[in-house]
Amino acid sequence: MAAEDAAAPVPPSSVYSQVLENIRNLSQRQKLAAATALAASIALIVGVLLWSRQPDYSVLFSNLAEKDGGAVVASLQQQNVPYKFSENGSAILVPAAQVHDLRLRLAAQGIPKGGLVGFELMETQKLGLSQFHEQVNYQRALEGELSRTITSLAAVAGARVHLAIPKQTAFLRDEQKPTASVMVNLHQSRSLDKAQVAGIVHLVASSVPNLTNDNVSVIDQDGNLLTKKSDPLRMATLDATQIKYTRELEDGYIQRINDLLTPLFGTGNFKAQVTADVDFNQTEQTAETYRPNTAPDQQAIRSQQS
Repeated sequence: MAAEDAAAPVPPSSVYSQVLENIRNLSQRQKLAAATALAASIALIVGVLLWSRQPDYSVLFSNLAEKDGGAVVASLQQQNVPYKFSENGSAILVPAAQVHDLRLRLAAQGIPKGGLVGFELMETQKLGLSQFHEQVNYQRALEGELSRTITSLAAVAGARVHLAIPKQTAFLRDEQKPTASVMVNLHQSRSLDKAQVAGIVHLVASSVPNLTNDNVSVIDQDGNLLTKKSDPLRMATLDATQIKYTRELEDGYIQRINDLLTPLFGTGNFKAQVTADVDFNQTEQTAETYRPNTAPDQQAIRSQQS
């Protein structure tokens, strides 16, 4: 029985125990090399995972002009900021965490400029320019400022203003009136009502000397003429506030007529239309009356003004 126990095989040790035993058998230099290799492998795996993980991208700018888009991309490359374009190529995307910071940085560099030049063009005037060049630069600056103002409307994505300002002459019979053309690029599914169009016309006409509302034309990106000569409110040269008041007055009368006739004829059995002709003219009169040899009870009033 004792001989059989002595001949029984020794059970193998576990894999974990073997690994520990092998590590104990390594020299100090071998242990250090193995630890370095293990740390490098872990760092490589973590780096690959972080590099393969794409950050969340957000829109930095959209619908930029080609010149402004190139300036933005060049600035991002100089700052080593990752970027990419949207599927339709209309927007520049950057990591979401850097959007606001990058916008402030680019704004400090004057980017984007909006593709238009305003009165900052006059700041770079050089000495020795002729009067013709000065007039051309002023007209370009005025067109750019008007375009920027019109673009600030909620429905307008972009605008271009073209001014035709004739040269002044000393002969009244040869004098020509200035004209203006405005092209607006509207956002998708957006439109301008008559009051907004009249406001654009009044804005441009008020910015150019001797320019009347009738000589301002507005079209959209599809070539539709938004200013019609047959519009009685535009022919009356009313501003946007007066046109809005007139429209509200007409709508108020139409609503009152509908409220009166609906109980009698029923809904949809009649149609009411009102055209209001409002006189916005203002007059002021001053009168002075002197009455010599008047009665004593009427001598208290010397003059009266209304």
